[in-house]
Amino acid sequence: MKLFVFALVVQFFTCVSCSSDVQIGYQVTLAVPVAYTRGFTGRAFLMEIEQMVPNFRVALSVEAVDKSYSCSLDVFLGDVRVWSSGHLSRFYTMDRCALELTLDGDLRLKGQNDKVGWRTGTFGQGVKRLNLLKTGNLVLVDALDIIIWQSFNFPTDIMVWGQRLDVETRLTSFPKNSNSFYSFEIQRDKIALYLNSGKWKFSYWEFKPSKNRNITFVGLATKALEIYNDEGQKIAQIPSRGPEPLRFLALGNKTGNLGLYHFSPGMGKFEASFQALNATCDLPLACKPYGICTFSNTCSCIRLITRGEGSSSDCSEGIPEGFCGRHRVEMLDLQGVSSILRATLTKVNITSKEVCADLCIDDCTCVAALHTSGQDCGVIFQECALYGEVRGVKQVERGSGSSYMVKVLKGSHGGHGKSSGLKKWVLIGVGVGDGLIIILVLGGVGYYVIHKRRNYSSETGNNSPSENS
Repeated sequence: MKLFVFALVVQFFTCVSCSSDVQIGYQVTLAVPVAYTRGFTGRAFLMEIEQMVPNFRVALSVEAVDKSYSCSLDVFLGDVRVWSSGHLSRFYTMDRCALELTLDGDLRLKGQNDKVGWRTGTFGQGVKRLNLLKTGNLVLVDALDIIIWQSFNFPTDIMVWGQRLDVETRLTSFPKNSNSFYSFEIQRDKIALYLNSGKWKFSYWEFKPSKNRNITFVGLATKALEIYNDEGQKIAQIPSRGPEPLRFLALGNKTGNLGLYHFSPGMGKFEASFQALNATCDLPLACKPYGICTFSNTCSCIRLITRGEGSSSDCSEGIPEGFCGRHRVEMLDLQGVSSILRATLTKVNITSKEVCADLCIDDCTCVAALHTSGQDCGVIFQECALYGEVRGVKQVERGSGSSYMVKVLKGSHGGHGKSSGLKKWVLIGVGVGDGLIIILVLGGVGYYVIHKRRNYSSETGNNSPSENS
């Protein structure tokens, strides 16, 4: 069976064969607009499951992305895309976007000139049908309904109810206009959120079962994200904070936050029942590079070099690159700030903050370092974390036991090789948002007191007896 659907408007949605499965030999085609139209979205819904609202549906999609059109096979829960063939790698096409389940059992996306842009690679394995299960799992099955391929084996940024993630698997999401990406990872000793940037990887939230118990897989149940061991026993859970049943877990591509979501019939949309991070300054990309998230949840720039006239919202403006050569750079200690990002490879058993600074200076890709000292069970320790970018920095109370240092060119900060001037300058920069608020409040109070005294003096003068009486 071959179906053709033509895209004639900026946004269209149609159902061409809304059953719960399709047979081998099936093909459907979307016509791609000739001219690029920003915001264009065209979808042909192929399958859906009759269940409680909102239900699962499968769609062939054409979307305008980066001045081109992408073609993908998607699974939706209501209006939320919970799986996509183009999550990790988009298939860009012209003229047409076609989905085909070949007679030999291979599911393919094709573009102009029959170019194959995505496939399951299941040809010759006895595939007979493409099914959409009640869990939202998209599967290819043989004549005995044995699953040959399933979308659950290729997680994206969402995990739906009934789905499970085994150890060493992860969800990923990609913030716009960034070279970094977020990941939610299942490891033997913990589940954690990470910011990934090139060779650098930093965690910013984690959850560990008690008693150092090992994890085998996690599953999303009605009331919680449940964690299981090798014997299939539940050893821990992250519960929902509401009475409504959970429908999916999502790793947000804007904030990097992890949330458990339910559907609110009254609001007609999905809402969070739990979020891993509840403070703005605990989000990994709350501020731009070389920005600090302050106590007032606003961003202030770390001004490391002398700038010209004018201002910019880009905190990294003028920051030089190529931090190589001990004779060219130095580490400057910023007081009252730290980083929420924890390095996966932290240097331990170092002897001083100066040694930590030298480790960053000797690494051309390092731009910042965090030195931490303290006691653990009576044992004094010192650690050094190195960073490939200045992100996740936030204001903290002084005396926290940590020291955040940023690499700069020698003499570029106006301190002539000494960090004291920059420390004071940065503290002023960090506290500018909070300082302005305090000044405004104190100024208002002072004005009120002075105004009240003047009124009182005036009234006293009018009511006092005259000298002639």
